[in-house]
Amino acid sequence: MQTKLLISPQEITSLLVEKSPHTVIIDTRTPEEYAISHIPESINIRDFFTYLLENSSPAGLKQLQAYFAEIMSKVGISGAERLIVYEDAFNQGYGQSCRAAFLLKYLGCPHVSVLHGGYKAWLAAELPTTNEIPERESSIFRLHPQAEMMVTTIEMLEAINNPAIIKLDVRDRHEWQGLSSSPYGTDFCPRKGRIPNAIWLEWHRLMTSVLGIPMFLSKTEILEICQSVGITSESVVYIYCFKGSRAANTLIALQDAGINAKNYFGSWNEWSRDFSLPIDSTVIR
Repeated sequence: MQTKLLISPQEITSLLVEKSPHTVIIDTRTPEEYAISHIPESINIRDFFTYLLENSSPAGLKQLQAYFAEIMSKVGISGAERLIVYEDAFNQGYGQSCRAAFLLKYLGCPHVSVLHGGYKAWLAAELPTTNEIPERESSIFRLHPQAEMMVTTIEMLEAINNPAIIKLDVRDRHEWQGLSSSPYGTDFCPRKGRIPNAIWLEWHRLMTSVLGIPMFLSKTEILEICQSVGITSESVVYIYCFKGSRAANTLIALQDAGINAKNYFGSWNEWSRDFSLPIDSTVIR
């Protein structure tokens, strides 16, 4: 049976009550936030958010795989477990839990879910928290890379003039406009602009606030918004942002709505640094 992409706090509670050794909860927040309080039995792996893919060449992807295989082995994850990831809130961590879920599935973990609403949803449900750090024995993580999940720079370049593939930019407005190169500063990357022929759908649009907690819209609402920019349930979509995080957030929303979408994980951080790659640098006001 296919594992649900999104899981509620109550569903996680049931798993904790069962004390299943085959369930591992991963906190993607900063170590400082994790040290203050976290979901019981969860472990902190911040690298799922901070790791920057050097490039999406075979060598770059091998480096990514080796990096996370070492981390997962150290914390005792083999890859066969039921893995649940969470962040503080979907609108604050640039989709970091979704980025973690994407990477875990890319590395070959078949059973991955994201806590819908993040830690804020857990706290709102008045569920227990702790500052205790669980002890885990190391193991061997079994890599089974799912190459078809990862859009490479070569594949994105080949798709630029292919109308059958929608190039979807989900960055914040000032990045799409060409006024800033990244969320980390206006000139963090050497070039500003967009991948040619891309369309824009800011990632925030696929979420709403439920009692102050950012949650994904319903599948029907997501499909309606997608249709407004030319994306249908029949579309093939390559999503990009700055480093594949907001793109992963959008990816989960689109996939949950039944749209065939993939993540260009290297995104603008990789694309803009290769001056051989074309960009649309026209500033949009």
